[in-house]
Amino acid sequence: MMFVYKPQGVCSREFHFEIQDGVIQSFEAIGGCNGNLKGIGRLLKGRDVKEVMEDLEGVTCGIKSTSCPDQISKALQTYIKENG
Repeated sequence: MMFVYKPQGVCSREFHFEIQDGVIQSFEAIGGCNGNLKGIGRLLKGRDVKEVMEDLEGVTCGIKSTSCPDQISKALQTYIKENG
């Protein structure tokens, strides 16, 4: 299932997830730090949604209260709320 999320408070404008049976098959970020987000996408592939959500929650970026990893966690929280 394709899931699209619009993050808040970060440089990325949109996250695209492909999730099947609670496992992330792929991740792509539109905007943001290209190399870092490609690397994060590779690390997310094949991982359980709930594990990734817990691992990335609360990561900050500089003086910001959030970050792309934290927003990925929030996206996955939304996914779980909407899809069980």
